[in-house]
Order: sequence, then structure tokens, then C-alpha cells
Amino acid sequence: MKRKIKLTAIAILLTATSIFAQSNKAAWAEMKNFHHFMSGTFHPSEEVNLAPLREKADSMLIAAKQWQASAIPSNYKTDDTKKALKKLVQQCVLIKKSVAKKATDDVLKKQISDAHDIFHVIVKECRKEDEEKH
Repeated sequence: MKRKIKLTAIAILLTATSIFAQSNKAAWAEMKNFHHFMSGTFHPSEEVNLAPLREKADSMLIAAKQWQASAIPSNYKTDDTKKALKKLVQQCVLIKKSVAKKATDDVLKKQISDAHDIFHVIVKECRKEDEEKH
């Protein structure tokens, strides 16, 4: 009987842990997708290679809008995150327009750098304080 209770308790604990991990991952699928485009365009721009940004500006904007539309996880400050995501989408719109107008590399490098800074505000500064300590 005691063994049955222990096994049931372990099963409940494992199920709860699994559900939490899955919901946490699912909530950030949009962030991870956006990060794919950010890293694939920002880091080459540091080497003055703006070709990836020119090629992926449309996709990065779509990913930013999808991230903005997704549910904000409970370990992030809702209002701050919404404001920062709005700024990120606006910056991605600006990048897309600049690419369409064939802006100079210097202009695009500044714009992707600004988008990168906004991304890091969301990932770091929008987290609730309790979560930052972990």
C-alpha cells in the first residue's frame, strides 16, 4: 500500500514537472524563432555583412509580429514586455522599409543594432526580479 502511494506521488510529480516544462517551452517558441532571425542577421552585421539582413528582413518582421501576438509567460513583466515587443516590431518594420529602399550598410547596421538592443531588453530587463536570481 505504501509503495502504491509513493509511486502515485512520483507519477504526479513527474507529470506536473513535464507539463510545466512543456508550457514554458511552448510559451517561448515565438521568442526562440525570433532569436533565430536576430542572431542570423545581427552577428554577420558586426562583420559588415548585411546580406543576411537584406535577405531575411521580411521573415524577421513576421517572427517579431508572431512573438508580439503570443502569450507572455508569467515570469515576465506583462506591461514592460508588451511595450518592448511593440518597439521591436516597429524597429523591424523600419528595417524592412530600409531594405526595400536599398539603404546603406551603415543605416542597416545601426537599425539591426537597435533591434538587437530591444531584444535584450525583453530577454533580460522584462523578467520579473525573482526569475533573474535563478
